[in-house]
Amino acid sequence: MLSIDFLKQNNVDVDTALGLFGDINVYNETCQDFLSGIDEKLENLKKYKQENEMADYAIYAHSIKSDARYLGFNEVAKIALDHEMAGKGNDEKFVLREYDNLVAATHKMISIIRQYLGIEEVSVNKEQTQNAHETKNVILIADDSTLVTNFAIKSLEGKYDAIVANNGKEVIDIINNYPNYNIIALFLDLNMPVMGGFEVLDYFKENNLFEKIPVSIITGEDSKDMINRAFTYNICDMLVKPFNNKDVIKVADKTVNFYKNRG
Repeated sequence: MLSIDFLKQNNVDVDTALGLFGDINVYNETCQDFLSGIDEKLENLKKYKQENEMADYAIYAHSIKSDARYLGFNEVAKIALDHEMAGKGNDEKFVLREYDNLVAATHKMISIIRQYLGIEEVSVNKEQTQNAHETKNVILIADDSTLVTNFAIKSLEGKYDAIVANNGKEVIDIINNYPNYNIIALFLDLNMPVMGGFEVLDYFKENNLFEKIPVSIITGEDSKDMINRAFTYNICDMLVKPFNNKDVIKVADKTVNFYKNRG
């Protein structure tokens, strides 16, 4: 493994990233999490570009943007943000014209991280977090980014157990089919493939679930319209990406105790 000076020499904002993670070991683990999930994200980005499914394209551009921000690759994050906005605006011409630049920037990021870690490849961790034979109180974290979910899980370690859903459909499946999990809070990303966060919020509203499972949203700081829309539902709080350990614990405590504190 190389020193963090190697990252700084490659214009990586390590200091800000460490301010979020609080520990170089957590940062290194998060780099590995990024490597284990990025190939699938790039595959989906390419798929939705080819199919002209701009809304889904925007979701994966958003995910790459979030990962890059967390790890201090600000230039990659800016490029990915442009693609996210283009996808949301259904700007196919921009996507087709600039797609190769986003892929090239992401591959450069991958190369820098691999060189820094001193590895060629990282195998995907297929650990099953949804074991139906366990009975315990858990926080359900719904986000399609393994970097975000793994960081949140590590932040909650020692205080709360957590399980993961990669999209809204999995959230509903876990709620309905895993009775041995007592879900004491839901962290819900608004931007997810297959089924997004707002569809989950609609499901909660239709089935009177908010007071049974308190919900806080996960969102980006550049998503003010989505945040305003989310607060028309009965949600507790929000985690704004990029967040740090203290943010996760603070929102977890508030969410878990939301209805208790209200009386």
